[in-house]
Parts: sequence; C-alpha cells; structure tokens
Amino acid sequence: MRNYIYMIVGLFLLVSCGNPDMQEDNIIVIDAGHGGMDSGAVFGRVYEKDAVLQITKKLGDELEDRGYKVYLTRDSDRFIKLKERTHIADLKNAKVFISIHANAISDRSRFDSVEGVETYFLQKSRDARSQRIALRENASVLQGTDNLSKNVIIDSVLNGPKIIQSHKLAIDVQNGMMKSIKRRYSDVKNGGVRPAPFYVLVGASRPSILVEVGYITNPKERTRLFNSSYQDRVVDGIVDGVDRYLSNRKKELGF
Repeated sequence: MRNYIYMIVGLFLLVSCGNPDMQEDNIIVIDAGHGGMDSGAVFGRVYEKDAVLQITKKLGDELEDRGYKVYLTRDSDRFIKLKERTHIADLKNAKVFISIHANAISDRSRFDSVEGVETYFLQKSRDARSQRIALRENASVLQGTDNLSKNVIIDSVLNGPKIIQSHKLAIDVQNGMMKSIKRRYSDVKNGGVRPAPFYVLVGASRPSILVEVGYITNPKERTRLFNSSYQDRVVDGIVDGVDRYLSNRKKELGF
C-alpha cells in the first residue's frame, strides 16, 4: 500500500511540475531583429529595434507560461551577427525559430495607407514587395557579402522539408495573430503569408519564420507597436499559432 501511495504521489508531482524531457522537446528560439548599432526601421526617434525587443520579451514569457523552453537571441539593446542568431537555434535544438521585425516603406506619400501584419518564410520570390522588404531587412546583416555568395547561401537551403514546414508554421502563426489582434483591433490589415529571401532565416536548419508585426512608418501602427495591449494581442496570436503548428506536427509524425 505504501509503495502504491508513493507511486500516486510521484505521478501527481510529474503532472503538476511538468515533464523536463517534454519541455526539452518544445524548445523555441526567438530573435528580436536588429539591435545596438543597427536600429532597423526608424521614424524620428522611434526605432524598430526597441519595439521588437519589447514584443520578443513578452513572447518569451508567454511561451514559457505555456510550458515551452525559450531562448532569446538578444534580451537587451545589442547587435547580434547573423550567424550567431541562427546558430543558437541549432545549438539548442529548437523546434522552431521566429524572428520578430517591424516593417517600413520609404515613400512618404504612402505612409498613411500602407499597413498590415505579415509573416514570411524563406523562399525566392518575384514579388516586388517581398523583395523590397527582404532587401531592407538584409542590409545590415550582409554588409560586405557579394551577390554570388548571397545567391549560394539562399540556393543551399531552398529545397527540402525545412521550407515546407516553415510555410506551415507561417500560416498557423499568421492565422493566430489575425484572430487574436482582431478581437481588439478590428481594422488590422492581414498582409498574409509571403515567401521572401530573408537571410536571417537561412542558417537555422529547422522551421523558421520572420514576422512583421506592423509598419513603423504608418501613424496608426507606429503607436500600436509600442502599446502594451497591441503587443499582448500579437504575442497571444503567435503562441496560438506555434501551439497549433506543433500539435499538427506531432499528428503528422504519429505521436
């Protein structure tokens, strides 16, 4: 009887405290784009690097609250080299890699009209908009890299299951964000899921996406990017999307 009681207590502790091995199977690496000398998109004294760091920290906390093991590529205002960002995901054997960014355009006449939340996965694209956004985000991390090297980097990872799974992850995260954000901000524009050659997604040999959480050049979205309520909506949606993706992935693998 005593052994039986000990067994019941043990099972209770295992369930209530969580299974460490199970947590290790659900590792997420989150990358706050830019940082330090690289401010990312800028509007006056408003910097992309600050908005995405705030959101990334909240995202990490929420993921941990839901039982995930989380690693951040940066948790302060510092610049991280491209290869170091993705190396963390591989080093920690993460299930997914998520890079958080804020969008921008250069045409001031369209600041009020261009807005929306978008999710990208790694792929070459002929879409001018995707190419433009990727070019801006890639600028700081590829200084000194010639065009041949850039193409070799992209071509080396465009085939295989990583791209397929990244696309699925992007869809789940985008859908999750839209559902969550629209509960409070019904006018948010759904920019959809798009392929683009973002180099920050190249190095990690696992499903990887880049989320553009809004346009810093749009007056309405610029304010929202630093609003706690909006950040919470974005975070909840991303986590919901990750939950759905990993749940579906386990079903695909027969777990």
